[in-house]
Amino acid sequence: MSPMRGIALKLASVFLFTIMASLVKAASAHVPAGEAVFFRSALAMPVIVAWLAMRGDLRTGFKAQKPLMHAWRGLVGVTAMGCNFAALGLLPLPEVTVLGYAAPMLTVLLAALMLGERLRLFRMSAVLLGLVGVTIAMWPRLSFGDMSDAALWGVGFVMVSALMRALAQIQIRRMVAVEETSAIVFYFSLTATLFSLLTLPFGWVWPGWAVVWMLVASGLIGGVAQILLTSSYKFAGAAVLAPFEYASILFAVVFGYMIFDEVPTGAVLAGAAIVVAAGVLIIWRERQLGMRRGEARRGMTPQG
Repeated sequence: MSPMRGIALKLASVFLFTIMASLVKAASAHVPAGEAVFFRSALAMPVIVAWLAMRGDLRTGFKAQKPLMHAWRGLVGVTAMGCNFAALGLLPLPEVTVLGYAAPMLTVLLAALMLGERLRLFRMSAVLLGLVGVTIAMWPRLSFGDMSDAALWGVGFVMVSALMRALAQIQIRRMVAVEETSAIVFYFSLTATLFSLLTLPFGWVWPGWAVVWMLVASGLIGGVAQILLTSSYKFAGAAVLAPFEYASILFAVVFGYMIFDEVPTGAVLAGAAIVVAAGVLIIWRERQLGMRRGEARRGMTPQG
C-alpha cells in the first residue's frame, strides 16, 4: 500500500472527470445527450483495452461470468450517464456536481433495502443530513408551477442519474463476488456504447469539427480517468480515498467560473458543505465498522 500515491491517482481521476464533464457541457448545445454518451463510451474503449493489455488482464477483461449482470449494470449505468449529460446542458456545472452527491446517500438506503445491510441510527442520520443538503442546493430550482422551466428538468435529470448510479453501485457490489474488476470496467464501456446507439433515431446530428473533437476528447479523457480511478485502489483503501471524491466540487467551481462564467449560488455552496460533511461522516462510520467497498468503487465512474 502507498496511500499518497493512491490519493494522487484519485485526485487526478476526479480532475480529469471534471474536464470531461466540462467538454460534454460545452458540446451539449450542439448534440443530444445520447450522442455524447456514445462518444464518451466508445472512445474510452481503446484506452481501456490498451490498459488491460499492459496489465496482462485481457483474458479476464473479456471473460464475463454472468453476461446478464453486465447487461443490467450497463443499462442502469448508461441511463445514469445520459441523464447526467442532459443535466449538464441545463444547469451550471457546480450545481450538477453537488446534486450528484445524492448518489452515495441513496446507495446506503438501497443497500439496506436490496442487500439487507443494517442501517444503524448514525448512518441513517448522516444520510438524512446529506439529503437535506441536496434539498437546500436544489430548492431554488423547484418552480413546480412552470414545468417548462429548463432548470427544473435539469434537477430532475440529476436526481434520476443519482438514483441510477446508486442502483449501479448495488449491482457492482453483487458482481464483484463473481466478476473481475477488469471485466466490469470493460463491459460497462461496451454495453454503454451499444445502449447509447438506441438513441440514434432521436435526433443525432453531425456537429462541426470543433464539437466532434470535444466529444472525442471527452471519451479519451474519460477512459484515462477511469483507469486512474481503478488504479488508485491498488495503493489505498476505499475509506482513505473516498473523501477525496469531494474535491470535484472545487474543480467544478473553478471550471464553471473560468469556462462558463458560472458563479455558484449561496444555496448551492451551503448544500455542498452539508452534503460533504454528511458524506465524510458516512465514510468515517464505515471505516469504523470495517466495511470494505473498494472493489465495488473500482468499477464505478461519477456518471454511473
